[in-house]
Amino acid sequence: MKQHKIDRINELARKHKTEGLSEEEHAEREALRREYIDSVKASLHAALSNTYIMDEKGNKTPLKKKK
Repeated sequence: MKQHKIDRINELARKHKTEGLSEEEHAEREALRREYIDSVKASLHAALSNTYIMDEKGNKTPLKKKK
């Protein structure tokens, strides 16, 4: 996610605390927050898919998805 979008999320959060948001700003804030959450989840998924556990014998096994 680009830094200017993160800055906009923070700007809207500050405005929400002080004076409130209009309907358009509230919708924009929710869309930006969802985009941010999705990007963090994708980044975490990519990092975990490249993580391996090494046993005592030196064998690497990838992490398995927990049910």
